[in-house]
This record gives sequence, structure tokens and C-alpha cells, in this order.
Amino acid sequence: MINKRLMPSIFLYNNIAIRSYNDTKVFSTDPVKLAKDYEVNGADAIMIMDMSESDSEHDKALDIIKAICDAVSIPVYGSGNVKRAEDIKKLLYAGCTKAALNYSKTSNIELTEDVSKRFGKDKIFATVLSLVDLNENKDLLNEYVSEILFLTYTSVSDACKATDIPVIALIPDDDALDNNGMPDDELKKIIKLCKNANLSGISGDCIGHDMSNIALIKNRLKEKGLYTEITTPTGDKISWTNLKKISDSDGLIPVIVQDYKNDEVLMMAYMNEEAFNKTLETGNMTYYSRSRGKLWLKGEESGHFQYLKSMYVDCDSDTLLAKVEQVGAACHTGNRTCFYTNIYEKETARGANPLLVFNQVMDVIIDRKVNPKEGSYTNYLFDKGLDKILKKLGEEATEIVIAAKNPNANEVKYEISDFLYHMMVLMAERGITWEEITEELAKR
Repeated sequence: MINKRLMPSIFLYNNIAIRSYNDTKVFSTDPVKLAKDYEVNGADAIMIMDMSESDSEHDKALDIIKAICDAVSIPVYGSGNVKRAEDIKKLLYAGCTKAALNYSKTSNIELTEDVSKRFGKDKIFATVLSLVDLNENKDLLNEYVSEILFLTYTSVSDACKATDIPVIALIPDDDALDNNGMPDDELKKIIKLCKNANLSGISGDCIGHDMSNIALIKNRLKEKGLYTEITTPTGDKISWTNLKKISDSDGLIPVIVQDYKNDEVLMMAYMNEEAFNKTLETGNMTYYSRSRGKLWLKGEESGHFQYLKSMYVDCDSDTLLAKVEQVGAACHTGNRTCFYTNIYEKETARGANPLLVFNQVMDVIIDRKVNPKEGSYTNYLFDKGLDKILKKLGEEATEIVIAAKNPNANEVKYEISDFLYHMMVLMAERGITWEEITEELAKR
């Protein structure tokens, strides 16, 4: 049985989110914020449908899709306006976890084998309108597609029986509820649908127009054993009773909190059983405040929320490590981390963390750009402009090739270092950060 995911849809049209495929009324003027709100409210992934009608609108939509992918940490599925393999590439390079081929278009069907081999089967899903389309293309889908978004809600169960490929059900606007909760009969239909073994997700307006439905559906799926929030890599759940508390009377356990992107230690706090369960249930870091004697939702007053990405327990089961997405500052003083006061630091040769070294060099380069220093080679490059920087970058690339033909590996090391420096000057000139580069690499 595949774990079910709740995947609200965002329909992009003229730089805004409209209500649905058939309804162009404005749903949100800020699609990026909408995506983030979906994530905060418990969405497992986001389905984006680009409904642009021209190439220029499509380019703007891709910029929005990239901004959405940068803003959320859950998977983003991109679809719409695919005419050639290059369009699949653009969606994936924008940050989408998967890109869709529309199987109502013969030209998209013909692209399947090519894009699957080029980008990997796991990066491709197909939108299929009917059982006829599914059965006619079953062999192609089985070999080259990792998932199907099935568009005919009334036939989803039949589609699940017709294939072993994971199926996402799109629940259309005529079956959706709008800000009035979800009647029990509608909820029962969704739960029944989720009992199909290879149904992998629910998308559409039933969880898009009213975000409270995400938690409602998720909790009902949990009751039926169809949804699992967090498990360890072995699949064994760690319960509160498995953890060793500071003392039986306090019933508390310390939690070390790290930034999930760069492992920066942000803070330390405590959890009791209620805070522990609340954190796992909602994905929002919740602690027990010893000074106030009550639960403390991080960010409730400041807006500096922490969203749980992963949690570990140490070898003695007496300390938790939470890796989070931090909004704003972790410390009540306004500092990013609570550990900003230096007591002792031994002077050592730094370089254990490659990204730290890159960031330190980049900081110097950016400082030279903002605060020019007489005699600085970096300022010389900035003063000469982009063409000079590009010329030097090309020269250094050639030097790497020449050095690589020589037996001394140190020469290659020196030339690569020169190349990286000039590349960072280019990055600073174009306003590109190392974080953006590493995030892009992680998507490949």
C-alpha cells in the first residue's frame, strides 16, 4: 500500500493563481505565498499547472514556478505548456521534482521515450484524461513514466486497477467544497478512493480552496492506516516512551535545533510528551517553556516559525536533534542563532567545511565590490566589467585543461582554484550566491 499524499493544485494564469482549470476567477494574487501556505498547512506536495497562452507568458510562469520551488521544501510537480523536450527541461531546471507530459496531446506522447531517457523516468509523470487514453498507451507509460495524474475523478478506481503505476487523483471543481468544510459523504468518497493500493495522491480543489481540509483528510487517512507522517529509515516509529527524560518528575527531553540546509546550530529547548506529539503531528516546532510552564509554539508571537524537516534521537535516547526550516531569527534577541557569543576560539587553519570556505571567499569578493580597495585585483576585474571577467574565466578554464595533461596533480589543483576564484567574481557580478548554486545542483 502506497502512502497517500495530499497535493493541492495551483493554476497559474497571467502571473496569478486562478480558481481552477475551468474558472479564471482570481484565487490568489501571490502564488508563491499560496504555495508556502499550503506547505504550512500540511500539504505533502504541490501540483502546478501553467495555463499561459504565449511564450512570453510561459517564461513569466516559469519564473513564478522557480520562486515557488525556492520557497517551499516539499516536492513540486510542474505541468502545462509542454511542446518539446526543452520545456520539460525548463520545468525541471526551475526546481520541479517531476514534469508532466499531457497525454491528450499526441505530440506529448511522442516525447515520452526521449524525455524519460534524457532526464530519468523518476522525473516524468503523465496527465491522462480517460481510461481509453490509459489503455491505449499502457506499455509506453509502464516503461517510461513514474506516476500518472488521472483527470477523470469518477474512473480513478478503474484506472488504479488498469495499471501498477502510482496514480494521483485530480478532484475537479464540481466535486470541491469552498470554505464550508467537507461533508462526511464527500470525505468518505475520498477515503474509499485512497484504499486503492497504488493511489499515490489526491490533488485538486477539495484540498486547495479550503486548506483546513488538508488536516481533516490527513487525520482520517491516519485513522484508516493510509497515511504515515514520520518514520525512521528502518520504518520503526520512535515513541515518547522510548525516550529518556531529564527526570521522571519533569518529563522533559532537550532538543538541539539545526538549520536543515547548512547544519547551523540555532537553539536548544525542551519538549514534554504533548510538545513532542504536537510537533510530529503538525510539523511546526512546539516546545515546553519551563519559565512559563506551558506549551510554546515557536514563532507564535514573533512569526519566526520553525518547520520540522527531520528529527533524530541520540545513542542514549536522551537528546533530540531537530533539523528545521527557520523563518527569520531563532533567538529572541533577533540574532539568527542563540549561539552568537564567543567564549573561546583557537586559531586554526579553516577549511573543513568547503561551503564555508566558498562563502568566506565570496564575502570578501562582495565586500570589494561594495567597498572598493585600491590595488585590489578583484576591483580591477569589476572596473573592467563583464567582458574582462569572462575573458579571464575562459583563460583559466584553458589552464585547467593544459595542467591536467601534466603529471603533477598540484598544477591542476592550483588552476582549478584560480578558475573558482574568477567564477566567484562572475557570480558576484551577476548576483548569484553559492546557496543558489548548491540548491540547483541538488535538483539535478
